[in-house]
Amino acid sequence: MPLCPHDKQRLNESASGFDCPACGRQFGNQPVCPECVQPAEVLKACGAVDFFCKTHGMISLSRVIVS
Repeated sequence: MPLCPHDKQRLNESASGFDCPACGRQFGNQPVCPECVQPAEVLKACGAVDFFCKTHGMISLSRVIVS
């Protein structure tokens, strides 16, 4: 799961996007590159989920943020 940009805790997926169990904030479901804050493409294969930024390349699940 992506991390909360505020307290770096793992987010829980919900119907509307993602929720942070630590701070209670809610986020949409658009993954964003932590370097340039541009939308990232979701790549799914063999059960794994990764993200791709056209500028910065592959982004691990632990680094991606959501908006």
